Amino acid sequence: MRLLSRGSGDPILFIHGIPTSHRLWDGVTRRLADRYTCYTLDLPGLGSEPCSACGLWQLPRIVEQIERLRVEAGLERWSVVGHDAGSAIAAFYAHQYAKSVKRLALISPALFPDLRPFYLFSLLRKPLLGELLAPCLHPLIWRVAMRRACQGEDGDSNLAVTAFRQPFRGPLGPWNMMRVVRWGRPRDVLGAIPAFLPQLRIPTIIFHGSRDTAIPVTFASRAAALIPNAELAVLDAGHFVPLNCPGTLAESLGAFLRGHETTTPSNTAADASRWLA
Repeated sequence: MRLLSRGSGDPILFIHGIPTSHRLWDGVTRRLADRYTCYTLDLPGLGSEPCSACGLWQLPRIVEQIERLRVEAGLERWSVVGHDAGSAIAAFYAHQYAKSVKRLALISPALFPDLRPFYLFSLLRKPLLGELLAPCLHPLIWRVAMRRACQGEDGDSNLAVTAFRQPFRGPLGPWNMMRVVRWGRPRDVLGAIPAFLPQLRIPTIIFHGSRDTAIPVTFASRAAALIPNAELAVLDAGHFVPLNCPGTLAESLGAFLRGHETTTPSNTAADASRWLA
């Protein structure tokens, strides 16, 4: 995985979910770049990152790679923001590397083992049936479901969806998509998360869309109840909060970060828009 940076100031890492990419955060990072260095990345098999032996179900390996990126970037600590599956990665990272995380923000948090994947993804996750239905479901997911769910105030949601779809184009695209959404059983991948949420002593805010039909709002309230002193904010949005209302999210996130600023100097790269190996 590689980091893309934008802006200057206190560092923030943004982690997307499934089936999106770092482009999920464009509207948010554009608004925060005058005060923060915003780092984004593409998870394995998504965006510009090819499928690899390290799959989305291997949280320990993914957070180990993220920690290596922090060290290579020369950052002492950073705040971490995650959406959907990215919130599970963000929480796991904050648990494993607590000293590396200043503040934590979880958006549409997919944190609990009773998670039910989106119904179209559920069909793709079924052995044999998924292989047969992949070519039929693929256009339905991208031309209908994703475009409707990703509508936002910036008016560039079509560009975002086009970018999200990029790794799933071509003759094998439907089956590449199928492999990505088969990230494992929720009870196996997410089973350990609820037990360590009470151990997170990092300042935390949880955002959820009031019209989210993919992740129930109870997931957000349960997470807020388990994480000590966590804040909960319900926004007028669907599941893809960073696209639906990037301005509101950036304003609320900025207010949260400013409210927990310290005088500890941060070691962050100031030049914007570069790839770090």
